[in-house]
Amino acid sequence: MSKLSPLSLSLSKGGLLLATFTSTTAQAHSFGITYSLPVPFWLYGSGAAVALALSFVVAAVFMRRGAESANKSAKVIGSHPVLSGFVRLSQILALVFLAAAVITGLYGHPNSYANLNMTLFWIIFVLAFAYFTAVIGGLYQFANPWQNIACGIGKLVKPIQTGLFKYNAERFGYWPAIALYIAFIWVELFGATKPLSLAYYLMAYTGINVLGSLLWGIKDWFRYGEFFSVFLRMMALAAPFTLSKPEGGNLQLSLQWPFAQLLKETADHKSLVVFILFMLSSTAYDGLHETVPWQRLFWSQLLPTLDPSVLEHGLRAIITHRSWYDTYQWGSLILSPFVYLAAYLLALWGGKKLAKSDLSLSHLAVRFAYSLLPIALVYHVTHYYTLLQTQGLKVLALFSNPLGWDWNLFGTADWFKYPIIPDVSWVWHIQVITIVIGHIISVYIAHVEALRLFGDHRKATLSQLPMLLLMMAFTTAGLWILAQPIQSGL
Repeated sequence: MSKLSPLSLSLSKGGLLLATFTSTTAQAHSFGITYSLPVPFWLYGSGAAVALALSFVVAAVFMRRGAESANKSAKVIGSHPVLSGFVRLSQILALVFLAAAVITGLYGHPNSYANLNMTLFWIIFVLAFAYFTAVIGGLYQFANPWQNIACGIGKLVKPIQTGLFKYNAERFGYWPAIALYIAFIWVELFGATKPLSLAYYLMAYTGINVLGSLLWGIKDWFRYGEFFSVFLRMMALAAPFTLSKPEGGNLQLSLQWPFAQLLKETADHKSLVVFILFMLSSTAYDGLHETVPWQRLFWSQLLPTLDPSVLEHGLRAIITHRSWYDTYQWGSLILSPFVYLAAYLLALWGGKKLAKSDLSLSHLAVRFAYSLLPIALVYHVTHYYTLLQTQGLKVLALFSNPLGWDWNLFGTADWFKYPIIPDVSWVWHIQVITIVIGHIISVYIAHVEALRLFGDHRKATLSQLPMLLLMMAFTTAGLWILAQPIQSGL
């Protein structure tokens, strides 16, 4: 070990240097300033775990039956004419914004901050619209620009409407969406995306959706294949307001308790469980993959073990083993949902044994999958919401100067010229509170589902003990990842 220490240190430093020059993705929880946690991290972690344990005790003591209120129908509060106009406007804007993102990327300024398309896509659509969907769900199924493009082409090319082949949903489920989701996160983290390359990606994605519709039909492709449809449909399950159109009926806006929809539905395929777990693991991985401990793991531990000859390379190993480092990063991303799946199945297996249940593990995995969605939502919010403040507001200026050519079309080009730096202490405490609340909601939903499945209160409570431990682990790990860029002494 003593022989490896100097080299390990140099490789670790080199790995950090490499990441500095190769990273292009902004980290929502890294602000470029020094901030030390007001108390040791273990106090935050243990406090969050205690909060979850107390919520579990409260649920175990006072909840004896599944939440009957969840079975109540949502209250319809919207009117058809107003909603139709809103949806039509959303459809037009979605197509205009997609076209704008492509055109500005092709012909605009190559600087990511001067070109509209980067902020419009990554911040306004991927982040802001996702959070909007968690409040008012269902809009994307009407405004989806790729689906509307496919429908428009389908009026001329009839096979696109029904597809050339019948999609075997029972066999393939959501695996196409999972593959596209992994590709999307790879582009986000490792694709070195610029305005021009983003335009190419958007055109390619449009082609993929048209091809998917041609092969399997618009309805099946946009249910199982187009990953934004699946992702935003999962986010919408948390929404208190839901926009829908019953078969043969008119558009309606309904109101219900937040997250109540999670108690009314269950995952309809095993692959959807993997999709939900990737919603968790991809966000966690985004926060982890550029941290000091993660890079040290490769440069200081794995690399000298895999290739002892690296001892002779010194810092040149950063160049000679760059492809190994990329494999380490990319492979970890692809494997991440399956690592989470293993932990999830282990917790369910433990609960199954404690409850002495005859239900299959796959059945339990599907039934409890939606209890993970509140965690996925709060992970997403806590990791990225500051980007809405730091970069999202600048879209108002970029609309006046979309190509970066010193235009001022709407008189807003000079708005928010100076960077907005969030107060890191406030951000950290909001992140802690948000993550804890999300996990408490997940504990509640899982307990309700256990009562429904097992009937017996004692069995339901025992079955949830391993799940409680899993959620404690998720909580602590999530907070630890968020704390890495802002802790002192790294």
